[in-house]
Amino acid sequence: MSILSSRRAHRAAAALLGTVIAAAALAGCSSDASSSDAGSASAASHGDLTVQLSWIKNEEFSGEYLADSKGYYSEAGFSSVNLVPGPSTGVAELASGTATVALSDSVSVGAAVANEGAPVKIIGATFQKNPFTILSLKNGGNIATPADLKGKKIGVQDSNASLFKALLAANGIDPSELTIVPVQYDPSPLVNGEVDGFVAYITNEAITLEMQGLATTNLPFAENGLPFVAETVAATDDTIANKRDMLKDFLKAEIRGWTDAVADPQAGADLALNTYGADLGLDPAKTLAGSKAQNTLVVSDETAKNGLFTISDALQKMTIDSLAGAGITLKASDLFDLSLLSEVYAENPDLVAYER
Repeated sequence: MSILSSRRAHRAAAALLGTVIAAAALAGCSSDASSSDAGSASAASHGDLTVQLSWIKNEEFSGEYLADSKGYYSEAGFSSVNLVPGPSTGVAELASGTATVALSDSVSVGAAVANEGAPVKIIGATFQKNPFTILSLKNGGNIATPADLKGKKIGVQDSNASLFKALLAANGIDPSELTIVPVQYDPSPLVNGEVDGFVAYITNEAITLEMQGLATTNLPFAENGLPFVAETVAATDDTIANKRDMLKDFLKAEIRGWTDAVADPQAGADLALNTYGADLGLDPAKTLAGSKAQNTLVVSDETAKNGLFTISDALQKMTIDSLAGAGITLKASDLFDLSLLSEVYAENPDLVAYER
């Protein structure tokens, strides 16, 4: 099937990562502290910015499209913002300096920090909960609870093997109690009956199958022991230390863009269809459905109170606990630096309000 029905994978080659991290370390040693941003946001001139996206240019980045098309990035002091399509975890691009900001996820960033010593931190999160799910057919596996996994054949991609095992561990299920079937990102094995369940995105494959007239059941990871944040905004420690005002201005533009995306999912879908992803042959109905569905992950009681992209202490702890279940041991301070976002909201309290 097309890449459009595939779920974004957590892909980064370990060998490449080790190389680029070393390069980043050298770059960090030679950085000039005098290059740190200074001055007010209104007087800022940050030049060009490259943002590595985690997936293709579909509706997943509606907020970025709106921030770009409405001039929020330019008002924040950027000459241009280059949105580079994935799939990618973004960590290698950050470490090598080919991207200044990456939209990724806490598992990919956490694994790179814990296992490779990557000098990278999460400074905010678009999705307050992750969109992973065990997708099944109602007239098939019909996996509605963790206990329903027992005795079933579950299609798991290589990149999600440790995450799936973490789901099992979080629910007290031994891997021997079910059969793991290696699959790719096309849900055909589920449709064809080769597997009873399939690791998927609730905002992607679930919608695809439902639009094909197939009744589905979802077992969301976020509601079953793995409530980690996703579509995270990440940057290197060096950038956080020496380009604070630039990152703050970027976050401000992002908040404005995603505020608009939440208020008008059709606008983000239209930009994906007609402009940013015009060459992808996106399906209009699925694009709008995905745009609406992902907004339920963007907003929460926490963001209603404290603003988009915020990650509460409780959610940081839940994320760290989720990573521990996947064998990634970190402290919250190893993974998160939310001081920039706190400063953005302290300086711009009007940004907290948005339509839910």
